Amino acid sequence: MEKTITINDIGAARLLTLRQGLSLEIKGMTRHGRSCYSIIKDEFDFRGNKQNVFDQFTRMLKEAGILA
Repeated sequence: MEKTITINDIGAARLLTLRQGLSLEIKGMTRHGRSCYSIIKDEFDFRGNKQNVFDQFTRMLKEAGILA
């Protein structure tokens, strides 16, 4: 049986990757280009510091059924 990857799967993987990236940014990791923090804030209109945005984003992913 073949498993096909859908657009929804790709979108969910992107959101989980952003969440993990923000987790690393909270711990002090930096990157070149836009931060996951700024991407999440812009796309979902969250406010607050990195930890508050992480908590809001995690709650949203749980409510959407993307995160267990």
